[in-house]
Amino acid sequence: MNCGTSRTIAIRTFVLSFVLSTPWQAHAQEVKTPYPQMAPVAQYLMPDKTSEIALARSAAPPAISGDAEVLVLGSHGYETAAKGTNGFVCVVERAWMSPFDAPGFWNPKMRGPICFNPQAARAILPLTIKRTELVLAGLSKAQVADGIKVFVKKDLPALEPGAMCYMMSNQGYLNDEAGHWVPHLMFYARQTDGPTWGADLPGSPVLLNPQFQGSPEPLTVFMIQVPTWSDGTAAPTDAH
Repeated sequence: MNCGTSRTIAIRTFVLSFVLSTPWQAHAQEVKTPYPQMAPVAQYLMPDKTSEIALARSAAPPAISGDAEVLVLGSHGYETAAKGTNGFVCVVERAWMSPFDAPGFWNPKMRGPICFNPQAARAILPLTIKRTELVLAGLSKAQVADGIKVFVKKDLPALEPGAMCYMMSNQGYLNDEAGHWVPHLMFYARQTDGPTWGADLPGSPVLLNPQFQGSPEPLTVFMIQVPTWSDGTAAPTDAH
């Protein structure tokens, strides 16, 4: 198995995106998933707001996250828990930010600390907020996807150059297979193909994240692993 192939496998495990080629496979995956439906809302909430703020800030180095705005999840959506001064916004995402066909879409254990830079806070964070509002309103996956399509068309700000985020926390829980995975940066672009960035090619540090890719958000997300966690400690050297 070459480096490009193994990296592709690793990243698809990370976002829980399993590409199913036939209706039979889709049915089998639905049967096997341990999270076939949404759990009670309380299971997705963190009881201690202070702990959620700290977890959100762990997404980026303190020099960035210490001055960032922080949102925490409430029963109806994200709420501002701390004001910021540098334009960055840190949140803890839940599993419904995974691809819609991900087996762990409803996993209540998922906690994904992420810190958006100002450009991403304006054009990417609204997708997290909107998906969350739709989910907490009790809508089905299909209804959430339809709602996002309308939101993208009518209300989502245009993507600005330089939109990116930090995911460098060693305290998160991204899925049952990867745990907190590895520290990385994510870069957002209008929907495109991986090779335009050299993603997943042998020797390339760039990985293609299939989180959106037009399903339904018209975005492409690229990732680059970094060598340390946000607290400066050394991290695994390979994402495989």
